[in-house]
Amino acid sequence: MTIGVPKEIKIGETRVSMPPSLCRRCVALGAKVLIQKSAGLTAGFTDAEYRAAGATLVTDAATVWKKADLILKVKEPLASEYDLLREGQTLFTYLHLAAGPELAKVLLKKRILGIAYETVEGADGSFPLLKPMSQIAGRLSIQIGAYFLQSQHGGSGVLLGGIPGTMPGHVVVVGAGNSGAHAVQMAAGMGARVTVLDLDTRKLEALDTEYRGRVVTLMSNPANLENEIADADLLVGAVLIPAAKAPVVVTKKMVARMRPGSVIVDIAIDQGGCIESIRPTSHEKPVYTEHGVIHYAVPNMPALVGRTSTLGLTQATEPFVAMLVNKGVARALAEHPGLARGVNTQDGKIVYPAVAKALGYA
Repeated sequence: MTIGVPKEIKIGETRVSMPPSLCRRCVALGAKVLIQKSAGLTAGFTDAEYRAAGATLVTDAATVWKKADLILKVKEPLASEYDLLREGQTLFTYLHLAAGPELAKVLLKKRILGIAYETVEGADGSFPLLKPMSQIAGRLSIQIGAYFLQSQHGGSGVLLGGIPGTMPGHVVVVGAGNSGAHAVQMAAGMGARVTVLDLDTRKLEALDTEYRGRVVTLMSNPANLENEIADADLLVGAVLIPAAKAPVVVTKKMVARMRPGSVIVDIAIDQGGCIESIRPTSHEKPVYTEHGVIHYAVPNMPALVGRTSTLGLTQATEPFVAMLVNKGVARALAEHPGLARGVNTQDGKIVYPAVAKALGYA
């Protein structure tokens, strides 16, 4: 098997899909690894380290795509990469096809075996390759929100933790899943007033027990959302249905009631976003203002901490990559149901039900 690792080209992307340690393991298992030169530099890995690990360094991305049986990426292919995809190739990356209909069409046309990090399942039904990036995005959402709340960045000038004699900032987290729980952790750690809303009472009970009443937990319904969002200094959207398009739970009307200079960070933007007024931004232009509220919606937010994100992601992907190399793609999928759940496109068809439904193929 030949594995190809092209350099990520999404704006501001700093992660790489294979660190030298994983390269070394794949080579030991008998794979040939082609890595585009400088692919790992922004995550702190040099070309010399990859050579020492047994990789073949390639100057241009086209050669990587042309010669590889298995392409490993972090983010989905962009339009400029569509022509590089080779018919029948295997692609292992974050795909987020529910929010990417054009990419889906290309994968179907070229009969790409598309294995999505975000739908690979663990034995317990969890999503182990989505988890580390959700954790990072959740924690970063509070740092980012605090940054844009500063007066010099157009915010309302609220310090989330406050000081004695002043009211701490109010952070409202919509969604108590993996990313939402980590946003709550960071916000509470900074001393903010924190409210988290979700439909799952078990998640709310777990957070209430963990924080011993220091975090307000509420059922996510229109009345509670309206009341809490109107008082929020920082709103974090963290509603995610794996592989499906994110449901819009925060309306423009709710956003319009927020105080000027408040901040919204929508972690669910990869799947379309859960806030009606949101649209994707980039690391070059991360925010825009609507209804007087600062909106942040960078789909590859974890790239802000490229090394930590790379290590977190690849520690999770390594067992599956090793399995693909050791057993071959067909056998690995046949013997590991959780990895097989990662398959979104195969033989010109969308085979993951939630993606098919979201894109109108079901």
